[in-house]
Amino acid sequence: MDYRPLGASGLKVPALSFGAGTFGGSGPLFGHWGNSDAKEARRLVDICLEAGVNLFDTADVYSNGASEEVLGEAIRGRRDAVLISTKTSLPMGDGPADWGSSRSRLIRSVDAALKRLGTDYIDLLQLHAFDASTPIEEVLSALDDLVRSGKLRYVGVSNFSGWQVMKSLGLADRHGYPRYVAHQVYYSLVGRDYEWELMPLGLDQGVGALVWSPLGWGRLTGKIRRGQPLPERSRLHDTADFGPPVENELLFKVVDALEAVAAETGKTVPQVAINWLLQRPTVSSVIIGARNEEQLRQNLGAVGWALTPELIKALDEASAVTAPYPYFPYRRQEGFARLNPPAV
Repeated sequence: MDYRPLGASGLKVPALSFGAGTFGGSGPLFGHWGNSDAKEARRLVDICLEAGVNLFDTADVYSNGASEEVLGEAIRGRRDAVLISTKTSLPMGDGPADWGSSRSRLIRSVDAALKRLGTDYIDLLQLHAFDASTPIEEVLSALDDLVRSGKLRYVGVSNFSGWQVMKSLGLADRHGYPRYVAHQVYYSLVGRDYEWELMPLGLDQGVGALVWSPLGWGRLTGKIRRGQPLPERSRLHDTADFGPPVENELLFKVVDALEAVAAETGKTVPQVAINWLLQRPTVSSVIIGARNEEQLRQNLGAVGWALTPELIKALDEASAVTAPYPYFPYRRQEGFARLNPPAV
């Protein structure tokens, strides 16, 4: 397993990390992801650690805390061997204090997560969404206190826009608060929006990407093909509306290219899709999920080899879309491009 710095921090994380959203799954979204109990989860953690995957990502909102609880059981007795990443800010109830990133909410959320995980510290806490109702200085001050208390080691964000990340980093520098070192983002061959603004920001500011849904919300598994109906057992029947949208023509164009590359390399479509991500700038770790041992072992096969430049170019071309304004001039017009060369 390759280990990479998490952004500009001193924390080394594996190229692949494990997403524990399948642990204790319940409800209309997470119930379809998976529902591993503590025994099965412990087996999956065993396989991860054998392969060098020691970073496990979860969130308080995953099955209303059940994912953190099951993960805590699965790592019991080997806390020092693992890195725990969890997230907070999304609603955990209907009350006014049950959502957001206020000082009181962050302190309560961290204490609750520590209890569910059965640990006294969290390696990486990420804000699951930007809270526009709370001053950024208050958010950063609370995180600073939690880091100084030893409850948190590093802090990051998830699903922020460029200006939200940059303003937060500027205020952190001004006041001496901890900087965000990670940004958990959606990024895949059928969703490359991360490249327009957030990737250049990450390069400039030392913010590493932790990639969620690298298979495009389950669309790049190799089971969805042009001219064929959605497989009967696909979870997309029930969960497509929860995830990022994808135009069918783009999806099929990418799948065609993935299948060609998979045939040439002897790898599976998911392995190729994940390996492509591992070659991209700022990517510190790609988060893989698995409902069972078979899926996990297949995803672990995405490392230990690398796509050739020619194959990467083929995938780049198949997945390319027109950049939104104000970015398209920088890709199309020579004068703009010379001033601002693309990150990829």
